[in-house]
Amino acid sequence: MQKLSLLLIGVFGIIISGFAQQNSGLSFIGVGDMMLGTHFPSADYLPPNDDPWPLLHEVAPVFAEADVVFGNLEGAFLDEGDVFKRCKDITKCYAFKTPTRYAPVLQKVGFDFVSVANNHIRDFGPAGLKTTRKLLDSLDIAFAGLMDKPSVIKEINGQLIGMCAFAPNTGTAQIGDIAGAVRIVEELDAQCDYVIVSFHGGAEGRAHMHVTRETETFYGENRGNVYAFAHAVIDAGADIVFGHGPHVPRSIEIYKNRFIAYSLGNFCTYSRFNLSGPNALSPVVQVWTNSDGSFVKGKIHAFYQIKGKGTLRDPGNAVVYKMRDLTKIDFPELNHRLLIDDDGDFYMPFESPLRGKGIGLTNYQVEVPERL
Repeated sequence: MQKLSLLLIGVFGIIISGFAQQNSGLSFIGVGDMMLGTHFPSADYLPPNDDPWPLLHEVAPVFAEADVVFGNLEGAFLDEGDVFKRCKDITKCYAFKTPTRYAPVLQKVGFDFVSVANNHIRDFGPAGLKTTRKLLDSLDIAFAGLMDKPSVIKEINGQLIGMCAFAPNTGTAQIGDIAGAVRIVEELDAQCDYVIVSFHGGAEGRAHMHVTRETETFYGENRGNVYAFAHAVIDAGADIVFGHGPHVPRSIEIYKNRFIAYSLGNFCTYSRFNLSGPNALSPVVQVWTNSDGSFVKGKIHAFYQIKGKGTLRDPGNAVVYKMRDLTKIDFPELNHRLLIDDDGDFYMPFESPLRGKGIGLTNYQVEVPERL
C-alpha cells in the first residue's frame, strides 16, 4: 500500500511539474459588445449621474486576473456631430454616440484591445471615427478592424500580441474575404508571440444561437460563415478567436488545440439594446494558454445585464449552462472531450485513469502504469 501511495504521489508530481512547465503562457479575457450609453437621439440614454463606471465595476476584479483583455466597441465616441447613418425616424434610429468623457473608463477597467469592426463604428461618419481612433490611441488601447487598420501589435508582459478584427460592414476588414484574413493572420504570426482574431459575424438574436457551419444572412446581409472563418484563421496561425455580433452567447470550440468563442453576446450595453432572455447574458471568457498559444484551460465567468444597472455577477451561472448546452449540440464531436462544469471551468481531460480537473492538458501526456 505504501508503494502504491508513493507511486501515485510520483505520478501526480510529474503531472504537476509538467503543468507548471507548459503553463508558462498568458491568460486572455474576451467579452462581447460594449456601448456605454448614447446621447443620440437623447441624453436620456446616458447612465445615471452621467457616470459609466458603475456599469463596469463588478467586472474589474475579474479583468485584473488576466494578462490581456479584449472587447468589441459598438459605436463612436463623439460629443458634437450629425448622424451619418440613414434614419427615417431619428427617435427609432439605432445610432450610437457616446460622450468622449466616457472613454477613459475602458482603460480604468483594464481593456488592452478593442475591435472596431462592426456595423456601428461609422454611425457618426468620419468625425466619429476620427475622434474614437484618437481617444483609443491616447488611452493606449490597441484597436483594429478597419480597412486601413485591419491589425495591431502591442507588447504586454514582454510578449508581442497581435490582434486583427473582421466584419461584413462597410469600411471594415471583411469577414467574407477569408483568403485576405489568412494573409493578415500569417503576417501577424510571423511577428508575434500570440495572435488574437476577432470577428463580428453571424445572424442576430435568440433564433440564431447555433453555429450552423454555413453562411449566415440577416436582413439580407451576408454575415459570413463563422465556422469556416474561425477554422481558416487558426490554420493560418491564430491562437484565440473571439466572436461577437449575434447579441447572444453561442458555443465554444477547441480546434487544433486553439480556442474559439463563436459569440460573446452583449457585455455592457447600457441603452437601446434588447436585454431580454439570452440577450442579457454576458459571458466573460478567460483562456489560459501555453507559451506557444495552445489551449490549457478556460473559465466562463458568469455575468448578466439588468437594464439601467450595468453588468453584474450572476450567482445562478445562467450563461454557463446556456453555453454548455449549445456546445454539446453544436459540437457533438467534442462531447466528453471538452468538459464545462457548473462553475464555468472548462478543460480537455486526458483519456487516462488520471483524468482530473486542472491537470487535463491535451498537449502534456504522462505515462501511467497499466496497473496501480
